[in-house]
Amino acid sequence: MIDSDGFRPNVGIILTNGRGQVLWARRIGQDAWQFPQGGIRSQETPLDALYRELREEVGLRPDNVEIMACTRGWLKYRLPKRMIRYNAMPICVGQKQKWFLLRMLGDDSSVMLNESDDPEFDGWEWVSYWYPLAKVVSFKRDVYRQALAELAPRVQREQRVRG
Repeated sequence: MIDSDGFRPNVGIILTNGRGQVLWARRIGQDAWQFPQGGIRSQETPLDALYRELREEVGLRPDNVEIMACTRGWLKYRLPKRMIRYNAMPICVGQKQKWFLLRMLGDDSSVMLNESDDPEFDGWEWVSYWYPLAKVVSFKRDVYRQALAELAPRVQREQRVRG
């Protein structure tokens, strides 16, 4: 499902723990790390896609998390030209994403990377909130900055309450 501008709808997932850290996952067989994310299928809402991707990518169910916030609008990034599949129709030039901020309710043993037939990650760790900005691939950096900045006040408020 690609929109008329060539962007594929997608959800991004920023999962926090009680210390304000975020789950950072390593793509299988690569030295590439990112937040869990995935496409929104036709007939699926962003919330439906969030829960499906959460289950497929990190093995968590809706009762393992609490939704804290969501970005207001779509955040977009363009793929580098070398990654665009010009022989596919319609052509996808990038992704438009709704980002969800979640708090994990269970313990770390709830995270399971092999819940789908085609796992995307082979490792994960908790990192400081802003750490991913310096480590994510460059073409996603602006979207990460926008999502993290928009959702940061909710994390900071949570930390003050838990404080």
